[in-house]
Amino acid sequence: MEADSNITLRQLRYFVAAAETGQFSMAATRSHVSQSAITNAVLLLEQTLGTRLFERLPHGVTLTAEGHRFHQHASHILSALQDAVREPRFQAPQQKGVLRIAASYTLLGYFLPPLLARFRMNYPEVEIDLHDMNREGIEQAVLEGRIDMGVVILSNVVERERFAHHVLVRARRQLWTSASHPLLEKDSASFEDIAAYPYIQLTVDESEASTGRYWAARGITPATAFRTSSMEALRGLIAHGFGVSILSDMVYRPWSLDGKKIEARPVLDVVPPMQVGLIWRPDAPLERPAEAFRQFLVHTCTS
Repeated sequence: MEADSNITLRQLRYFVAAAETGQFSMAATRSHVSQSAITNAVLLLEQTLGTRLFERLPHGVTLTAEGHRFHQHASHILSALQDAVREPRFQAPQQKGVLRIAASYTLLGYFLPPLLARFRMNYPEVEIDLHDMNREGIEQAVLEGRIDMGVVILSNVVERERFAHHVLVRARRQLWTSASHPLLEKDSASFEDIAAYPYIQLTVDESEASTGRYWAARGITPATAFRTSSMEALRGLIAHGFGVSILSDMVYRPWSLDGKKIEARPVLDVVPPMQVGLIWRPDAPLERPAEAFRQFLVHTCTS
């Protein structure tokens, strides 16, 4: 009997919940089941696949390299199932036309592509006109009517009331360290703890400004050792122990390009989540393809 014939959708859902929360207890709460149900589902998956999917740690769990790859497949399967169930409603009436949208670096790289692919499967007759812009450019293009809507980090939008908007995702921000960093001895580290170590600062999508706001709210300044616009450079430096950073779960990957482990841990102090959402003109109705895309994203992200 092939290994995958014994795998159930329930096991996949419980596994994905554990992978995304980092704790079996939190996965159980999110899935409305007992913690033992999550634990047993993961154990059965590991036995069926013949590999460890999680590393068990004192504070929770983290995906192994094999677990990370399996998480990508499992998420794709569950997303495809959602689309199949939802498809009759989204396909009627059939949409045609052009969808003009824009997004910035982080969202183009880590959020939007799989959603666009799923939207295209549901609306094959809609042409997607996609633009790469910074936040200011997106805001201006929306107000001038050059694009239908922008997918943006809403946390960075100034005077949000200028736009109709909708929050799609709130991505938790956590501390990133190497696998052997002293801060891992704590269940969670405070800003004061983190400030004692070199800080690697990402500069794209106004990350430096948003970092400055929540550090300033605590009256502490991080010991910034290096600034970079390259996510992979940041991952490599952190994985090799050159510094730490605080970044959102949306962009977290547990490995650098050369295979060194990166750990993520909660921050003791309050760190605001990264809000991702849509903006569009408040004074004009959306064209039908754009309205279909808005409804698709709201439904998909809520699910």
